[in-house]
Amino acid sequence: MKLLIKLAWRNLWRNRRRSLLTLLAIAFATLASIGMRGIQHGTYAVNIENTVRILSGYLQIQPEGYQKNPTLNKVVRLNGELKEALDKTPGLKGYTPRISTFGLVSYLDNSFGTSIMGIDPESEKSVTNIHEKVKEGEFLKSSDGFDILLGYKLMENLKAEVGDEIVLLSQGYDGSLGNLKFRIAGAVKFGIQDVDVMTAFIGIETARELLAMWGKSNIVAISLNGLDDVAPARDYLTTNLPDDNYKVLTWNEVMPDFEQTIALDNVTGLFFLTILVIIVAFGILNTLLMSVSERFREFGVSLSIGMPQVKLVAVVILESVFISFLGVLSGNICGYFLNSHLAANPITFGNEVGEISQEYGFMPIIQSTTDPGIFINISLLIMFIAILATLIPAYKVYRLEALKGIRYT
Repeated sequence: MKLLIKLAWRNLWRNRRRSLLTLLAIAFATLASIGMRGIQHGTYAVNIENTVRILSGYLQIQPEGYQKNPTLNKVVRLNGELKEALDKTPGLKGYTPRISTFGLVSYLDNSFGTSIMGIDPESEKSVTNIHEKVKEGEFLKSSDGFDILLGYKLMENLKAEVGDEIVLLSQGYDGSLGNLKFRIAGAVKFGIQDVDVMTAFIGIETARELLAMWGKSNIVAISLNGLDDVAPARDYLTTNLPDDNYKVLTWNEVMPDFEQTIALDNVTGLFFLTILVIIVAFGILNTLLMSVSERFREFGVSLSIGMPQVKLVAVVILESVFISFLGVLSGNICGYFLNSHLAANPITFGNEVGEISQEYGFMPIIQSTTDPGIFINISLLIMFIAILATLIPAYKVYRLEALKGIRYT
């Protein structure tokens, strides 16, 4: 075996220029693949973190069936048992109860349908960054006051201003029709059209008074330290919830459209990765075919003096493994430095590009990640493709006859 390894290594460098060009092609493809996937996954993580911090939270506790059919009749009670389970959740950063319904908001002669969300201003700060999205005015000060936050587009459509009084009308939990007068405390801008156009935030105790839902909530939104805590936190809560009617939903179950957007972009990345890998495969195939064809006479002589054909095939495969390994190793080293640099120093877009990104709810940032899974998967894929590309030249060597090899020109 040692002799075969020496032969393969020496054969690899008999034509240094060709071997180096192939090695560089593999290294570049590995670097490009790792860089592209690192940027994709890093940017996904940034946008997911941003999106869950806008409104949904990493996890939500909801009543059975609420996600498909959100009605006031499906409630969660944030009592002592549920709080005890939440407080022991691994990776917990905070949690907050919410009430969500629909109603009508009126100012002077203008009326619009609106999504009403009752929140606890203090606990909400540990889960989302609604308080940081206030474009004009101020955030809610208490959960039982009569201040209201409007989406900035909704406030513009009402032709109202901060400080004006508006009326909120909605059907309550018991079927009655409730209405209350509120003072506009501020306007929020999320960069998500549906939220900015038709969402109003009020204190949760005031919402319970408006909707006759004393002591009840529809949702408990949960914030965690990071995305890595989602799975263990979900598993813990699923096992320890005090009511079988309560369900734990992850951010992607709460926002399936957002997850589908990421999945679609990921498919695009995989398509370009496939193209790169195919290019590498043809490069390796071309190099080995040329190398093998040039040595048919040499192989013929080796066969004529008794060298087993299997060992010649092994030499060709070892050559492919060596050049692929060196290329992949070089690409991994360069890819690590590239990804670590972009992870520590993300690229931020400004001006029009940044504004357009934020309008669609995406962070105007390109950031990478040094997740080991990316390096391992890309390396294994390229090594597999390289060995696969070796099968054709290896088959030619396996089928070579000693006499035909010696006479080959």
